[in-house]
Amino acid sequence: MRYINLLCVLATVTCLVGSTALLAEVPRTKSGKPDFTGVYDTGTLTPLNRPEAFGNKKFMTAEEAEQVTKAVLGRFDFANRDSSPDRGAPQKGGDGNNTAGAGGVGGYNAFWIDPGSKTFEIDGKFRTSIIYAPENGQQPPRTARALKQMASSLASFGYENDGTASWLAHQGPGPFDGPESLAPSERCLISFASTVPTLPSLYNNYKRIVQTEDHVMILQEMVHDARIIRLNSTHGYPDERQWLGDSIGHWEGDTLVVKSRNFKSTSGLIGADENLAVTERFTLQDDGFIVYDFTVNDSTAWTSPWSGEYSWTPSDQQVYEYACHEGNYAMPGILKGARRLEKEWIPPAHSGD
Repeated sequence: MRYINLLCVLATVTCLVGSTALLAEVPRTKSGKPDFTGVYDTGTLTPLNRPEAFGNKKFMTAEEAEQVTKAVLGRFDFANRDSSPDRGAPQKGGDGNNTAGAGGVGGYNAFWIDPGSKTFEIDGKFRTSIIYAPENGQQPPRTARALKQMASSLASFGYENDGTASWLAHQGPGPFDGPESLAPSERCLISFASTVPTLPSLYNNYKRIVQTEDHVMILQEMVHDARIIRLNSTHGYPDERQWLGDSIGHWEGDTLVVKSRNFKSTSGLIGADENLAVTERFTLQDDGFIVYDFTVNDSTAWTSPWSGEYSWTPSDQQVYEYACHEGNYAMPGILKGARRLEKEWIPPAHSGD
């Protein structure tokens, strides 16, 4: 009997030790909460919106994931990273280099592009898109209000640079009338990619997290945004609006849930407005990855809410300073180029003249 009791005690101890060992695989704070402190790469080749070819198919095979990877990487000439500046680079807007008067100079070459190296997987399954709701994996249609707001706030990004002041052919303000006419990200005020929710970008996808018992700070590599999440607090007054919104976090088990609101009328999430509300869920895995889930709710911008999920990869890299425009010294050049083109502008001849 004593021998049997001893075996039971040893079995119990073994189970407890095993459970402790599993628990130790996730770093924790003094209060026992998962500690997200570290650097993560949020780049992924999985698209935000699901390609129509997949329909309502949420998952894809490893072979299909490899095909997606090859297709995305094939758009850029990574084998010639020191090639000419226009190789594999976007030819208008979206990267802060859409300088008036440059006439299709392009953006960065492949040396600067770092969208990630593969598609992500969660629980061993490859997703066909980051968005999983609606069922088709695509953002819902935007409202007429949102489309109008986008056309106004992103006019400098959407301008088709033909080397002339073609904006003079239309009534109303032009995309380069003054500093305030340019998109907020071109003015280095916000990121070129959405920060809340966090969405992958063409480059600069690293995030550094520093966590205490009362706050979580997420430093974004792109345009130096430092996001401060207050834990177990309350939202500020609605008229205290911020580029990144007001973020309040709380714990649901081992998952950090963050709710953000009180955004400005323009934020890093293209098309969103001041009614944007975002709920995020951060879950730290045993392997060090973060499963990041988010839901966007903005009834004046989209016809319905939408949700997405993808994984953040732990990294031993550092997040370096992003000196946007080196103090934005490019702004005078953009505006001077626009003024020169306006002086050289020759209105197109009307038919029948």
